[in-house]
Amino acid sequence: MHLRGRPLLALLTMSLLWGYGWTAMKIGLIDAEPFKFTALRMSLSALCLLAVLPLTGRPFWPTRVPELLRLAVVQTSLLFTLSTWAVAQGTPGRVAFLVYTMPFFTLLFAWPFLGERVRGLQWLAIALAGCGLVAIIQPWHMHGNGWANGLAIAAGIAWGAGAIMVKRLQNRAPMDLISMTAWQMFFGSIPLVAFAYWFPEAPIVWSTRFIFMLFLISVVITGIGWMLWVYALSNLEAGTASMVTLAAPVVAIVTSSMHFGERPGPLELAGMCLIGIALLVLSVHAMRNAKNASRKLKPNDSP
Repeated sequence: MHLRGRPLLALLTMSLLWGYGWTAMKIGLIDAEPFKFTALRMSLSALCLLAVLPLTGRPFWPTRVPELLRLAVVQTSLLFTLSTWAVAQGTPGRVAFLVYTMPFFTLLFAWPFLGERVRGLQWLAIALAGCGLVAIIQPWHMHGNGWANGLAIAAGIAWGAGAIMVKRLQNRAPMDLISMTAWQMFFGSIPLVAFAYWFPEAPIVWSTRFIFMLFLISVVITGIGWMLWVYALSNLEAGTASMVTLAAPVVAIVTSSMHFGERPGPLELAGMCLIGIALLVLSVHAMRNAKNASRKLKPNDSP
């Protein structure tokens, strides 16, 4: 129990950090425009993770650079630009729930690119998530959050595409997750810095608030959060891990309510609940598959 408790505690801590990260991002964007903020945040996060490699005894220099470059464009440059831009245009809680539709896009992409067909409970999860998206977006109203909603869903699609790329990369030959994350983050930060330099935005206000939030997001939430995730994932079943991460968008909506007074309407809350239930269904499905797979791998005890 003690040994299992540590990974669960690490995973819960990571979920709290990642959930609050959406609200912290909104606070940071008070003093910085989204493109400058994204470039600065991801550059510092990449440097922190690169520093972890020699400190943990991992090889420093990257391997399979072309694959990492392709992954970097999708999972760092595109994903974090879209998600930060969405938070700048909208509210953290709503954006977090929309971006966390990533698992459903991953399911859809896995069918043509990995040959993994959608089965059983996964169809139910996709249907629930679809209804949840409609309830949150409410396309019949076409109110001012339309741009933020579109950016958040696009970020979820980019995250799902990145997940497929990671799976294909790992299927070819396993790569250390922290090394892979650090280097793809570093490579993905290069176009972000170039774009932030070229794109006209207001200068950053280097307030105490901004410096604290930048440190919190870059070092604590991204750097330490990723180490907690890798530690938990290596000591827990994937289904269990995914269930605990469901806390992240809930933390985002609660902390956004505390800081910014975000108050979702009844229909929006219903949509968020539907997406949460859909994620729970996917987690249960993953745990059931993992349990069945482990049973098949056990040796036959009969004489």
